[in-house]
Amino acid sequence: MDDDPFVLRALERLLRARALEVRTYTSARGFLAGLPLGLPVCLIVDLQMPEMSGLELQHQLTRSGIRIPTIVITAHNETSARERCEAAGCAAFLTKPLQPASLLVAIETATNTKR
Repeated sequence: MDDDPFVLRALERLLRARALEVRTYTSARGFLAGLPLGLPVCLIVDLQMPEMSGLELQHQLTRSGIRIPTIVITAHNETSARERCEAAGCAAFLTKPLQPASLLVAIETATNTKR
């Protein structure tokens, strides 16, 4: 999930090329509206989005009892943001521009941890 359509499209292409099922959303509210379609195995979310940040989404899901391994991506590598994400139980914290190999390792680690 990212509010930047170019980042979202690039992520979608990368993950589909690895034969991963992908659903994309441009907002946390859009993602929440799509929950009736089923929970994802892993969630990739931009830290800074309008209306509801990735971290706020993570907190809302946790409060609702929904546990999805979450990978946070951001263009701002701030220590305090990383610490907040780790404290919230996020599976990984990656900075943009994303390195495809790092993202794929983070996905594998997050989804293997859930099993």
